[in-house]
Amino acid sequence: MPGLEQLALQAGRELEDASAPEILAWAADTFGERFCVTSSMEDAVVAHLASRARPGVDVVFLDTGYHFPETIGTRDAVAAVMDVRVITLTPPRSVAEQDAEHGPRLHDRDPDLCCALRKVKPLEEGLRAYDAWATGLRRDESPTRAHTPVVGWDARRGKVKVSPIARWTQDDVDAYIAEHGVLTNPLLQDGYASVGCAPCTRRVREGEDARAGRWAGRAKTECGLHE
Repeated sequence: MPGLEQLALQAGRELEDASAPEILAWAADTFGERFCVTSSMEDAVVAHLASRARPGVDVVFLDTGYHFPETIGTRDAVAAVMDVRVITLTPPRSVAEQDAEHGPRLHDRDPDLCCALRKVKPLEEGLRAYDAWATGLRRDESPTRAHTPVVGWDARRGKVKVSPIARWTQDDVDAYIAEHGVLTNPLLQDGYASVGCAPCTRRVREGEDARAGRWAGRAKTECGLHE
C-alpha cells in the first residue's frame, strides 16, 4: 500500500479525538487482513475492541520463555473465548540455547540485549505479514508514553502503529473491563500494575506509576518494542 507513512500521519491528526472503536474501525476497514493486534496478555481490552471492529482479527502474542504462568493462562483463555485468532511468536533460540550462547540470566546482566533477542527481533519477523498493528499503549502509563499518537508511523518496521486507547485513563480501562467482562491477567489483582517477563517485573508500590515495576532499579523503561 503506497504512502503508508503519510496515511498514518494524516489519520493521527484526523482521529485524535475519535473513540477507540472508531479508530479500530478505521484500521480494520483500511488494512483488512493486513492489520493485527499485539497483546502482552496483561488484559484483553484492545483485543476485545478490535474483535468488534474485525471479528477473527489476528492477535499476536510474544512468548519470550520468561512469562508468568498467569500470562500464558490469559493467552489461552483469550484464544478460547474471544472472536480472535491468537498467533504466538517465539524467539529463534530457547532460553537454554540463549544461556549457552550468552551465559545464564542475560536479563540481569544485559536486559537490553535480552529484550532485543526475545522480543524485538521476533516481533519484527512476526509483523512482516501486516501493514498496521494495534497496541495498548496509553499516555497516562509513564512519561515516556505521554505523547503516544492514536495513529502514528513505526519507522523502524515501516508499519502504521495504532494505539486506540492512547487517550484512556486507568479508570477508563477498568470501566470497560467491568462493562464487558473482559479477561485480565490475574496478576493485576496481586499488586502488579504492568505485567512483563517474570524476572524483570515486580509489584508496584503506593504512589508509583504503572510501569515502575518493570526493570526496577534500572534506567531502562521500555523493552524496545515501542521505541
